[in-house]
Amino acid sequence: MLRSPHSAELRVTEQASRRRGCERGLTWIKPSFLWMMYRCGWATKEGQETVLAVEITRDGFEWALRHACLSAYVRGLHPDRAAWQRRLKRAPARVQWDPERDLHLRPLPHRALQLGLSGEAVRRYADEWTVGIRDVTPLAREIHARVRDGDLDSAARLLPEELPFPEGDGLLAHLRG
Repeated sequence: MLRSPHSAELRVTEQASRRRGCERGLTWIKPSFLWMMYRCGWATKEGQETVLAVEITRDGFEWALRHACLSAYVRGLHPDRAAWQRRLKRAPARVQWDPERDLHLRPLPHRALQLGLSGEAVRRYADEWTVGIRDVTPLAREIHARVRDGDLDSAARLLPEELPFPEGDGLLAHLRG
């Protein structure tokens, strides 16, 4: 989740009022750190100078995936475009797959999941699923400095650990494009 510095301070210091600002439009969960860095330009883009790591429960994440719809129509996965549009309109979550990024923020051949929340999913995210919020802006800036200096091994060691999501019971089957 990205916010301006002022908004980020509110989110970190006022976790009890988590719902503030979340219920307009979509709230996006971006599990990939490097995709996040691509999106915010290593925390340098205007209005995106602060990067927050929001920890949510596994149950909440799985609920959102189970209730999600792909953000784009896929022939063969959906009965037809109209059925997909109806599903998308009703779904409290949507998934899009974007290219994962390397340390130079270049696209990689595999995709990273982006999970957009609305309505009931945003309320659950704010009131039930969020268990912690950390400001990771200093980490983003440190990794970026090492990348700029050409010290990619050191930068890579600082990256947060990210593991592939174990799909288990076909949780993502309806979200494959």
